[in-house]
Amino acid sequence: MLKPNPIFAQKPFLGLALFASAIILAPWIVGGIGGNYWVRILDFALLYLMLAIGLNIVVGFAGLLDLGFIAFYAVGAYTAALLSSPHLSSHFPWIAELFPHGLHLSVWLIIPIAATIAAIFGCLLGAPTLKLRGDYLAIVTLGFGEIIRIFMNNLDRPVNITNGPKGIRAIDPITVFGVDLSKKVDLGFIQIEAVYLSYYLFVLLALLVILIAYRLQHSRLGRAWVAIREDEIAAKAMGINTRNVKLLAFALGASFGGVAGAMFAAFQGFVSPESFVLWESIVILAMVVLGGMGHIPGVILGTFLLAGLPELLRAGIEPLQRMLFGSVVLEAEIIRQLLFGLALILIMLYRPQGIWPPSHQVGRRTS
Repeated sequence: MLKPNPIFAQKPFLGLALFASAIILAPWIVGGIGGNYWVRILDFALLYLMLAIGLNIVVGFAGLLDLGFIAFYAVGAYTAALLSSPHLSSHFPWIAELFPHGLHLSVWLIIPIAATIAAIFGCLLGAPTLKLRGDYLAIVTLGFGEIIRIFMNNLDRPVNITNGPKGIRAIDPITVFGVDLSKKVDLGFIQIEAVYLSYYLFVLLALLVILIAYRLQHSRLGRAWVAIREDEIAAKAMGINTRNVKLLAFALGASFGGVAGAMFAAFQGFVSPESFVLWESIVILAMVVLGGMGHIPGVILGTFLLAGLPELLRAGIEPLQRMLFGSVVLEAEIIRQLLFGLALILIMLYRPQGIWPPSHQVGRRTS
């Protein structure tokens, strides 16, 4: 009888150790090369990852096209802003009497509240769209996203709830075991910058979101989503309650968006409607489509590509133009948008299933 090779038995643990080391060292390597600005980009990439995983539930698993997903990000962000800043106390006397120093709830209480409120908004979006598919669903969800942004922009009169286009400031930073993640931490032998601390927290939250999404994908509910995506009529004929299953997809996906929004508000310390424009929804959808709809590793790849490569282009394209032409011919933002659009066109033409699709879709082309 052949004995198992100990080298092969240790491979999973070796891979896990390398993966953990890469995650731990990533901000130090990136920060050492490019400074704190690039670590901050890593932080935002992790926020986008939570959003993309949430949208993947709706688009990738259930096959429901959503162009207004940024609305749930906004709901989570404004929930955190209102519950952890002096804004409400300064504009509502009865709240000021109860909380004279302002509402300053812990971020760990705000996260489940933001997820719940975002899930409710997800159900509000999903309920009237249950019979819509394709382009019609896309138009309705797009309108929903714009309605939320416009509400945030105009709810400063006659009662000032969101402070309108001025946004809400003085949002409490994230605190973990009494450690303020907005300030540098001095351990004596090393100083850890605030963006590094936020990175590790966002990594933990992103891993939790990925774990939940993975468990959902391989659950009975996940298989029901796939059945609806492939053929809704057949799924209904097999006894799947398509109405409830679709609403769950919208609600669960939206809850991930709400968590990411709450983290965004606490990380930035400021929110305004300008952060939740239609373009952000398009970028998040592009992350899912580019990486591979319905495939969590593909979505992760697509997120980091679209979060990192545009910033690399922004940093390198103008020096390259000066070296070649002696001056800047085209602004970096214009070239970034051109290359972004070109990449999406090429992907749709030559690899419509995404860069890293599920294994059963490799080589498959859409009609």
